[in-house]
Amino acid sequence: MNDETGHDHHHDHDHDHTEPPPDPALRVKALESLLIEKGLVDPAALDVFIDTYEHRVGPRNGARVVAKAWVDREYRDWLMRDATAAIASLDFVGRQGEHMSVVENTASVHNLVVCTLCSCYPWPVLGLPPAWYKSAPYRARAVADPRGVLAEFGTLLDDDVEVRVWDSTAEMRYLVLPRRPAGTEGMNEDELAGLVTRNSMIGVEHALAPGQGT
Repeated sequence: MNDETGHDHHHDHDHDHTEPPPDPALRVKALESLLIEKGLVDPAALDVFIDTYEHRVGPRNGARVVAKAWVDREYRDWLMRDATAAIASLDFVGRQGEHMSVVENTASVHNLVVCTLCSCYPWPVLGLPPAWYKSAPYRARAVADPRGVLAEFGTLLDDDVEVRVWDSTAEMRYLVLPRRPAGTEGMNEDELAGLVTRNSMIGVEHALAPGQGT
């Protein structure tokens, strides 16, 4: 079976729906409460862990990388040439962030990241991987039917846009540089970072339009 990159993949593909389970936040909260109640988790330690991955290691870091690339051509060129070093220059380093490659969306090319063997994922810039990214259906269908997966996330592409699927491994983890949204010419780097989502850096969605950001 060949994907749209022309690479031959030999996998058994599960065509189940790739949507994440409903109310994941509620499930996490219930599990957290149970673990604390049973004395298995120290609430203070849990708070430190959550703060680390929400504020110091996570999608906010990746958003800073993308926003800087949008406004700084020299940095963007460095990022495309040596992503590991360019990202490290912003102090976004750590486990599973040692070997990075950035792929850029354009008017004619859309990139999608998957890890077909497990769930390799650049934690320093994206935080913890979402459940759907680790699921067998996503890992299979992102290769077998990337346009179908994108459509399920609401990302509809013209027929003449090439979809490239990148398979992350322990040796190389990929980050998508989404296209800068139209109408953002007057926005500064901080404002632009608010338009960059985790999903846009995996490639399943576009960056947000002005007015949609956080």
